[in-house]
Amino acid sequence: MSDDARQFYALYLARFATGFGFVTLATLLPTYIRLFQPSGLVIGLFTTGFTLAQTVSVVPLAWAGDRYDKRTVLVASLLVGLVAYAGFGAIALFDGASLSFIAARAVQGIAVTGSGLMTLSLVGERSAYDERATRIGTANAARFAAAIVGGLSAGVVYDAFGFTPIYTTIVVLLAVVSVWLWLDLEPDETRIEGFPFSDLALNERILTLTSFRAQYAFAVTLVRTWVPIYAGVTVAQGGLGYESVFAVGIVLTSEKATNMLLQPHTGRLSDRFNRSFFVFFGGAMYATVAVLVPFSPFLGDWLGLPGSYPVVGTLSAAFPVVVGLNMLLGVADSFREPASMALFADEGSDGKGVASSFGVRELVWRPGSVLAPMLGGFLMTGPGMHWVFLTGGGFALTGVVAFLGATWYTEGYGAMTDFGTDATAVDP
Repeated sequence: MSDDARQFYALYLARFATGFGFVTLATLLPTYIRLFQPSGLVIGLFTTGFTLAQTVSVVPLAWAGDRYDKRTVLVASLLVGLVAYAGFGAIALFDGASLSFIAARAVQGIAVTGSGLMTLSLVGERSAYDERATRIGTANAARFAAAIVGGLSAGVVYDAFGFTPIYTTIVVLLAVVSVWLWLDLEPDETRIEGFPFSDLALNERILTLTSFRAQYAFAVTLVRTWVPIYAGVTVAQGGLGYESVFAVGIVLTSEKATNMLLQPHTGRLSDRFNRSFFVFFGGAMYATVAVLVPFSPFLGDWLGLPGSYPVVGTLSAAFPVVVGLNMLLGVADSFREPASMALFADEGSDGKGVASSFGVRELVWRPGSVLAPMLGGFLMTGPGMHWVFLTGGGFALTGVVAFLGATWYTEGYGAMTDFGTDATAVDP
């Protein structure tokens, strides 16, 4: 294996470790809701505590990555994650409360942000232009593979043994990965003076992307957070009432599976053809599928699907529909995500500050990711669970329309129809 290939595999492994811990927690979130019996506001804080910490940490972490060694920042972030998951284990072991859980989620948010920014920055910076989305898609596929393993194993292990073995595994994995990266990943020698955020925030291409991303953040946060909640909470709360954590894990990981399988290929296609079109198409598909999720029981009954399944037992006819729709959400994001990340990396390359470019991308996402869980908690306990998904689909649709209009305005009407010849397909 060449030195370059080994560097990329080290970064893919870091994405795997981060994704494993993150999705394990997401799979267990309905279980914590049943254990703590929180109000709708506290349910929102379970996610908002995580995303608020991400928001606060984006700028200093991205600046440190551009100014100093990204490898050092990456390893430090993984070690912070180790502390967070040890905290989750202590909460489970000593019967902690909602406040302790929210605090641990905040520490987890810092770790996930640092790891995500640094791995993507290093992958984007060390990739050739015409391979950038392909490499990023492969890195994301590693994260989704971990999400599948984490989601399914969390259900099986928790049902059999409880919380402790789960968090022990995550802590050991992060420790091993941190040591491996420090010993084998070459230091990053890029040094960006000053504060590149100010220039990148006014970059025309980034402004065009943010017209979409700021709204799309509400859509993805609402839908991605509430799909497992919808599957796991009681019918009285507007959910499907699946008490098996393993069943919730299947629902959650179905999106990750399609995303994992497709992202390296859709990334390669967006490198070859038109990255902007892939962002537009993925967003439009996401909006369409999201609004169908609350109609899963009706669709299951209409299709005459069975209500009992091997391993997971008796559920309802809605179960395969929820799984199928979540798989389609993964297909939609597989078109959007590597193309979007590559576009941001393009603008931050060549000494402009690739970590800060991804930092701008994260900051634009933060308002939606912080406010959407609060909105989702209100909709869930007020008008009803189905409004969470209808609202999420609406945000995705308005984001797509805004992106189309901004792209036409800044790049002309052919910006999304000139395949292989537009600015996203040639090295600027």
